[in-house]
Amino acid sequence: MMLFYVYILQCEHGFLYTGYTSNLYERITEHFSGRGCRFTMSNKPLKLIYFEMHSTRKSAMKRELAIKKMSRQEKLKLVSNKGARARAN
Repeated sequence: MMLFYVYILQCEHGFLYTGYTSNLYERITEHFSGRGCRFTMSNKPLKLIYFEMHSTRKSAMKRELAIKKMSRQEKLKLVSNKGARARAN
C-alpha cells in the first residue's frame, strides 16, 4: 500500500511551507538541496517540523489545502500539539 505525506517545513525568516508527497525522505532531501520548489529555493528550509501520513493521494491533497488555509497561529498550534510525529489518516 502506498502512503502519502503532508508536511510542514520551517524556513528562513520564519516562513512555514506546507506540501505533500509520496516519498517524504526524497522530497525533503530535494527541498534541502535547493531543488524542491520555487518557494524553498528562495526561502531556505531549516527543518521538518511536522508530518502526517495518509492512505490516499486525495486525502493528502485535501489536508494540504486545509493546512495552507490555516493562519500561521493555527499551523503553529498544530505543530506544537503533534510535533514532527506521524499522524495517520
